[in-house]
Amino acid sequence: MSEHNKKNGLSADRIGIQMLIEPLIKWYRMHARNLPWRASVTPYGIWVSEIMLQQTRVEAVKPYYARFMEALPDIRALAECEEDRLLKLWEGLGYYNRVRNMQKAAQILMDEYGGEMPAQYEALLSLPGIGPYTAGAIASIAFGLPEPAVDGNVLRIFARVFADASDIAKPAVRRRLEAGLRETMREEAFIESDFTPGELNQALMELGATVCVPNGAPLCEECPWNPFCRAKADDRIAELPVKSGKKARRIEKRTVLIIRDEDRIVLSKRPEKGLLAGLYELPNVEGHLNAKEALATVNAMHLHPLHIQKLESAKHIFSHVEWHMTGYMIRVDSLSREDAEALFIEIRDQQKNYPVPSAFSAYMKYMTATLGKE
Repeated sequence: MSEHNKKNGLSADRIGIQMLIEPLIKWYRMHARNLPWRASVTPYGIWVSEIMLQQTRVEAVKPYYARFMEALPDIRALAECEEDRLLKLWEGLGYYNRVRNMQKAAQILMDEYGGEMPAQYEALLSLPGIGPYTAGAIASIAFGLPEPAVDGNVLRIFARVFADASDIAKPAVRRRLEAGLRETMREEAFIESDFTPGELNQALMELGATVCVPNGAPLCEECPWNPFCRAKADDRIAELPVKSGKKARRIEKRTVLIIRDEDRIVLSKRPEKGLLAGLYELPNVEGHLNAKEALATVNAMHLHPLHIQKLESAKHIFSHVEWHMTGYMIRVDSLSREDAEALFIEIRDQQKNYPVPSAFSAYMKYMTATLGKE
């Protein structure tokens, strides 16, 4: 590595980037996946897809994207959507603040931009929930602006191709790579080519997502950068990129209760702030309860248990917390008692109208399971 790169990390000198662009885009034009948000490029569609793709696999996003765009086809529809319906459309994707911030941004767009996405990077960056990567993706793909979109995939592929051991978790490393890519996109040679900033950003994303992958062995023989890759030449692919460790997640034990009669189920709404804010949840308590303790919990809700069934254990990982769960399905005599302290929901209504976070996905099947009669 040159002294320049040793000093500046992933500044990725322009000559190096220029050498990589042509083979990358030729490869991308031959191998790009057929994704729904690429079929009809609109600023709104790009925005929705990029927010959904944060923390979520592409294949998982596809059906959610189609459903969301059908229900909320434009910024006005998103801005005016009732919150429970909005969260129901997002149900299963997790990280619900993403869609809440989208709605806040949509309301700003209605008030200040006539319901249109602004074609300026800084204006995009000022909207709730839009950081440098998302702003760069919208600006370049939707509007053709020379702005980079640098995420973990892009940091990884440049760390490997330049055999750079800079810590990609450091914001300064990301900013240097963004600066190098932005300068490249604004150079005369790039402007005069038939490449576009949006195409370059998508090609970089595609290479990191499908070839130079984060988990498991990268597909080096399929990589358009194979002849240039210093990490491969030096047998250092497994070492790169370097990323400082995250703080260990806190473990919380919880017991989940599926409380039902024939047609109704107990749900409750979480507080408006904090983890899973404003969503509906199955009753749950701290700790792993035995059957006797679980029945006592239901009795304390002024319900009369008739049958209890132990369910399997499950785990759900949040950013900073892991829930290690056990569960019980409990049949009660009726969910229509006036003195019962619970929210009773028709099962068919829950499936349509009440968003329950994916943290409880392992137990959702018991909402419609056949109840025991013992």
